Parts: sequence; C-alpha cells; structure tokens
Amino acid sequence: MQPAVLSELRLLSSMQFDSRILITVIFAGDGRLTAKLRRDELLPLGCRIRTQLIMEYAGRDELMACLKHLQVTAGNASLMTPELMKTLCDHALGNYRVLATMAAELLASAAQQDITQLDEKLYLNVFGATPSTAQKRA
Repeated sequence: MQPAVLSELRLLSSMQFDSRILITVIFAGDGRLTAKLRRDELLPLGCRIRTQLIMEYAGRDELMACLKHLQVTAGNASLMTPELMKTLCDHALGNYRVLATMAAELLASAAQQDITQLDEKLYLNVFGATPSTAQKRA
C-alpha cells in the first residue's frame, strides 16, 4: 500500500482531531509493514497503533503441538503416523497455515482412497516428492 493511502486512512479514521474515532482499521502484513510505518511521513499513523501482534515463524515443537491438538479435537488422535507428523512439521516452513493446508490435502486424498491412517507413503503420493528430493530438502 502506498504511504499516501496509509496517511489518508489516518485522516479518515478520526474526526475532530482524534477526539472521536470513526472506524477501526486492522493491518496485516509482514516485516515490511512495520518498517514502512516507521517512515517519517507515516509516523503519525504508526503512533496511533494501539496493539501489535508480531508473529514469528513457529518452531517444529509448536507446529507439532498444533497438529496433535487438531487431531485430538477432530476426534482421531492417531489419524497420522508420528513420522508423517514430523515430515509435515519439517515442510511447513514454520507456518501454521501451510501446515494445515498440507494436512487438509492429505486428508482429502485419504478420504478419496478410503485410507484410515495417513502416512509418509500418502505424503509422497500427494505431494509428488521422491525420496531423494525429500532428502535434499532436509
């Protein structure tokens, strides 16, 4: 988003010199947004941001805990083999959304094939990775 547009948002969001809030705006972005809000022309907007949630990449243990929680909550804690869970966490790039998307693709494929437990063989079939490619990634 251009700095001029961001500055206009500041003006549109308040009336009577900030004594009355008209709208609430939620920004979402990567580290570039935070850096952009530190620019001189955007400091008036950046100082009005009350709460910031800066998310970093999730570690393997955090991804694994999330995946286990999702399985238990869904009602089948043994849906995936431990090896597949480790593989998914390793290939999720520290991103919960990527992890959930890969797991959903595996689940959809397993449902089509009437597979009751998801394993690394299914992962290789769905994502088309050969064992040598998977080893190169690791």
